[in-house]
Amino acid sequence: MNGPQPQGPLAGLLVVALEQAVAAPYCSSRLADAGARVIKIERPEGDFARGYDKAAHGESSYFVWINRGKESIALDLKNKDDFEVLGHMLAQADVFIQNLAPGATDRLGIGSNLLRERYPRLITCDISGYGDRGPLTRMKAYDLLVQAESGLVAVNGAPGEWGRIGVSICDISAGLNALIGIQQALMMRAQTGHGSGVQVSLFDSAAELMSVPYLQARYGGKAPDRVGLKHPTIAPYGGFTCADGRDILISIQNEREWVDFCREVLLDPSFAQDERCKTNALRVNNRAVVDGRVAAVFASLPSAVIIERLAAAQTAYGNVNGVQDLIEHPQLRTRPMPVGEKTVEVAALPWITEWDPSSYRPVPAVNQNGDAIRNEFKPA
Repeated sequence: MNGPQPQGPLAGLLVVALEQAVAAPYCSSRLADAGARVIKIERPEGDFARGYDKAAHGESSYFVWINRGKESIALDLKNKDDFEVLGHMLAQADVFIQNLAPGATDRLGIGSNLLRERYPRLITCDISGYGDRGPLTRMKAYDLLVQAESGLVAVNGAPGEWGRIGVSICDISAGLNALIGIQQALMMRAQTGHGSGVQVSLFDSAAELMSVPYLQARYGGKAPDRVGLKHPTIAPYGGFTCADGRDILISIQNEREWVDFCREVLLDPSFAQDERCKTNALRVNNRAVVDGRVAAVFASLPSAVIIERLAAAQTAYGNVNGVQDLIEHPQLRTRPMPVGEKTVEVAALPWITEWDPSSYRPVPAVNQNGDAIRNEFKPA
């Protein structure tokens, strides 16, 4: 982007985030990217996510990822003076985000309903494991636990031993849902002048991700099996190994694509009209026949030849890449971000806007802005 970068659309907004771990920091970091001022409230010992690893030039990869551009103040909320500082911040805040244990803010006297009564323009966002209704509201919830509880693990991976989804998918989904809810609440406040409450849970976020398996099982009578690099309801759609050992994932979405695939890739146009595989439903029912034929052709040729044929057929495909392949991927967009005296390259935001920064602001040290914030929000 040439010339001075425009301010983000949330410039001038104050977000107070009483947060830890992943879901709430993910949300508040994206608000900071959009120009909001985000003050992160940490325990005196710091957000425990700071200690997850030391991979990013000595800093936690998790913390570097989702805490850029924030200010940090360490507060002991059982201390009267520290609690008063938080109170003065909330009196001026536009948004309050928290993901403490269920009931913790109510016990402290800063529950969302009470705060919105006190400050009618305030938008509150509570992120929890299981929401505020039902028998599991007090149950501790972390990403992998919710992956298991929601059934995500049951539809993920290949048959055999259970496996986690390799990223914090429930935390990320909850953080994105919180971001959406807060942005909608800001638009509603622009119309009505009043703030509102947003409630997000990891379990609800995971359950929404499970909508297709849920509907298939509840109304179709059968949940999808764990099929590894295959699609449970589309064929051929999966990974196949080439003669040079390279795995390539292909996807056939309709009958036209199937005909083109048989002609250009399998070099057998007649196979498209085989009674066992003329439609997707037939191909799924006869997956062993279909996948067997595809696997045999792929195994006989190097990946470069297979890719040429796939391109000629306009068949959708993707390489089964590792993390190093992602690092070197020609489509990967990154932005530099300071970490101490060094710089890391992090993935750019997945949405592109006119106010995109050319680089990201650094993550704060624990209580890095504590003195300045205490002075700004000290009692009159």
